[in-house]
Amino acid sequence: MELTSAEEASARLGISRASLYAYVSRGLIRSFSSPHDPRQRLYALDDVEALVSRKTRFRRPAAAAATALDWGLPVLETSITQIKDGRLFYRRHDALAWAATAPLEDTALLLIGGLDGEAFRLPSRLPRNLPPPATGMHAFVANAVRLLSEPAPKEMRAAEVAAILRLLAAAGSGEDPRTEPLHRHLAQAWKTPQASEAIRRALVLCADHELSSSAFAVRVTASTGASLRHAMISGLAALSGPYHGGMTERVRAFLEAPDRIPAPNFRHRLYPEGDPRTPAILDHVPLLASDATMLQAIESATGGTPSIDTALVMLERAYGLPRGAAFTLFAVGRTAGWLAHAIEQRSQAQLIRPRARYRVGEERPSP
Repeated sequence: MELTSAEEASARLGISRASLYAYVSRGLIRSFSSPHDPRQRLYALDDVEALVSRKTRFRRPAAAAATALDWGLPVLETSITQIKDGRLFYRRHDALAWAATAPLEDTALLLIGGLDGEAFRLPSRLPRNLPPPATGMHAFVANAVRLLSEPAPKEMRAAEVAAILRLLAAAGSGEDPRTEPLHRHLAQAWKTPQASEAIRRALVLCADHELSSSAFAVRVTASTGASLRHAMISGLAALSGPYHGGMTERVRAFLEAPDRIPAPNFRHRLYPEGDPRTPAILDHVPLLASDATMLQAIESATGGTPSIDTALVMLERAYGLPRGAAFTLFAVGRTAGWLAHAIEQRSQAQLIRPRARYRVGEERPSP
């Protein structure tokens, strides 16, 4: 991390020292002791530059709008999940602490809020003819879309939430979970009961991640008045992309042939010091020796822990889960967050309809 002095930071921002210290106290700029003089404070240059960019955007509203969809300024409000100072919170609960004991079902209730947990103590009305189990990404998505597209019984919201989560699990297992906790159901279906706790923790830490691409897709769909199940299909489609949940496929390919496959981008832009979810998962997993060595190499090369995609693939390999189980865990877990986003968006009764700036393209000759 590159650091700068108070004098340089103040000059770059065009503010006084007092204003700089106010930014630090508000958590907008990180401050560190100088390794050469403990009495001197140094400031994170990335934070300073982010504030400079933010001030520029406020002076130029069009530029702010143009960058908002590219890791820029927040574009909507949510009470579901917060990422702050390298930490993840589910409705003000530290997600890592929550994941130490909570199952996915309780996490869904927490994220959505106001639901009766009784729905998870009763079986759901799932289709009788479930498709065969599928864990490979494309087969899993196809199974899930098929199940989500079938006519759904009219139920109370809590029962519908429970049914959708169980449908996603059934897409990967080929079986009705009934009232069994989903982590235990998947572990049994994959014949790896010893992986049950690791699966539980992974599902919970995948549950939501603020306004990810898939969560935004879900919210856009839900804002049109589409059903919860159809909003989940939007999320699945977005998750399957190689720069989102489909990254698990790229990570696996690299781990299987690191000498032939280019290394993917292991870092997450929201976690400059490394993704905290990864050690929260892998510290409880008996890693393959080759993966443990690779993990150390990644951390040394990048200066932090890799993103959760790497953790899911290493978990899959450690327990010998079916190939593609990493994506299945990501999708089943993230469904809890998608449901929360869809329900929150519907409560706002507002269509998400941004505008585009028309740009004159190059004229092409008529054929």
